Amino acid sequence: MPGVLLDTLRGHIAERPPVWLMRQAGRYLPEYRALRAEKGGFLGLVYDSAAAAEITLQPVRRFGFDGAILFSDILIVPHALGQDLQFLAGEGPHLSPRLVDAALASLTPAPQHFAPVWETVRLTRAQLPGDVTMLGFIGSPWTVATYMVAGEGSKDHHVARSMAYRDPAAFGEIIEAIVEASLVYLSGQIAAGAEAVQLFDSWSGSLSPQQFERWVVAPTARIVSSIREQHPKVPIIGFPKGAGAKLPAYARETGVDAVGVDETQVPEWVHAHLPPDLPVQGNLDPLLLIAGGDELDAAARRVLAAFRDRPHVFNLGHGIDQTTPIANVQRLLEIVRGPR
Repeated sequence: MPGVLLDTLRGHIAERPPVWLMRQAGRYLPEYRALRAEKGGFLGLVYDSAAAAEITLQPVRRFGFDGAILFSDILIVPHALGQDLQFLAGEGPHLSPRLVDAALASLTPAPQHFAPVWETVRLTRAQLPGDVTMLGFIGSPWTVATYMVAGEGSKDHHVARSMAYRDPAAFGEIIEAIVEASLVYLSGQIAAGAEAVQLFDSWSGSLSPQQFERWVVAPTARIVSSIREQHPKVPIIGFPKGAGAKLPAYARETGVDAVGVDETQVPEWVHAHLPPDLPVQGNLDPLLLIAGGDELDAAARRVLAAFRDRPHVFNLGHGIDQTTPIANVQRLLEIVRGPR
């Protein structure tokens, strides 16, 4: 029997909303910190299928979440496309060569990087309770491209945005390569046992409306259409962080099955402007989960009330922070799972 999360993503209103948290497997958990200390660096953990499966399962065991999100990273696709990928302590990810300086054609594809992640999905799904949904994911093409072009993250993504204006043909080739690799990667996750998938567009808010249509909506729609054709029963969650007033157009034009909402959106506005039967996921501010107390309680209840009359997956507006107290997560779950 499908669990409450999968039912909700398929359009059913649950007696209580299912809950999972973005980045729920990570450094705020002592069991994760212990395993990482034993195993070493982040990328090594991602490619160690048994360890990555264990990390994916840790928050489900501790909190009983309704979904298990694959422990991996959005930059596996650039790694498979041929860029060198490193995670440097205190600096974040680095990709080389930067595609602002080098041609896409100069890269030597390395699709073997997908295989251990697919094995992680298989191992995790085999150990999950039947009513817990296995979630796969990719980074959406625009967000992945920002890293590939600049070689690292940035605050305003000016390197990628400038290239998209200056040389849209070359930038379009990068987007196309990401789309094609993402389809292989995502389809493999589904074949290995992912029952729903999320497309993370963490940096979509940095684009103008016209560029948003071109580099966020259009590539996402291609991915959604292709995955739906191959795997029609697998719900697709689109998460365009920072979309703002462009969120309704994103939902309408990409064709995603559910929309993830970031913490900057007013829940009541979202409910009023999206189709009433479209599942919504979100949108508690992750910083409130650090602060706790009455503010956390009130904000969580506001989100629950705003989305009471539609299919709703309770989640954060972005990833859980590594400094989040365990007790605050437990308190949040008491509120979400309490009487409606």
